Formats: sequence, C-alpha cells, structure tokens
Amino acid sequence: MKPVIHQETGPCIAISDVLSRIGDKWSVLVIVKLAAGPMRFSELQREIGNISKKMLTTTLRGLERDGFVSRTVTPLRPPRVDYGLTDFGKELNEPLGALAHWAGANHRRMESARAAFDLLQDRASVG
Repeated sequence: MKPVIHQETGPCIAISDVLSRIGDKWSVLVIVKLAAGPMRFSELQREIGNISKKMLTTTLRGLERDGFVSRTVTPLRPPRVDYGLTDFGKELNEPLGALAHWAGANHRRMESARAAFDLLQDRASVG
C-alpha cells in the first residue's frame, strides 16, 4: 500500500510561509524593539542582548526582504545605517507586541508547569 501524501492547501502554505519568517525569536525581538523607533545596528544588538552580529544581520535582511523592516543609509563618514519598521512591520507589531507582553507576564507560569511535569516524569521513571 502506498503512503498517502497530504498536499498543503493554499491557506496552510500562506500561514506556514508567514510563520516561518515571524515565528523565530529573533524576528519577534527585532520587530518589538524597532517599534520604539529606528535604530542603528549596534543599538539594536545592544537592546536585544545575546544575539550575534551574523544572526542579527541575517534576521534584518530577512525582515527587510519580506517588507517588515526598512534600511536607511545616510551618507556620512562613516555611513550611518538605520533600521526601522515599515507600515507593514508596524501592523505586524500589534499582535507580536501583545504576544511579547503575554510571554513576559506568563513566563514563570510556564517554568512552574515544566518543573511540575519534569518532577512527575522523574518519579515515573524511578518507580
């Protein structure tokens, strides 16, 4: 018997495509941080914290490619590069900002649930 291959439908493909861009932690953090206003690369890296230059560059390029972030070069010596949210990015920030707020408010609850689950798993594996 041949295995059944399920093709993704149009809406599933669209959702999957969008979530693959905005569903990673770096994209969410970049968008939420840029909601305060345009920032230079080094400012953004400092605000986010533990992101490497390479990962921040990759994330910014992806967000720029998808239309969420704009990159503005000011011809100074050295050139000044600012990143900011486009109107599309600002629109996305509404649900992402709410999600980020919810995550901050509920992180301890999730940690407590994990600890309780792990304790039950440890007890089950012993007995």
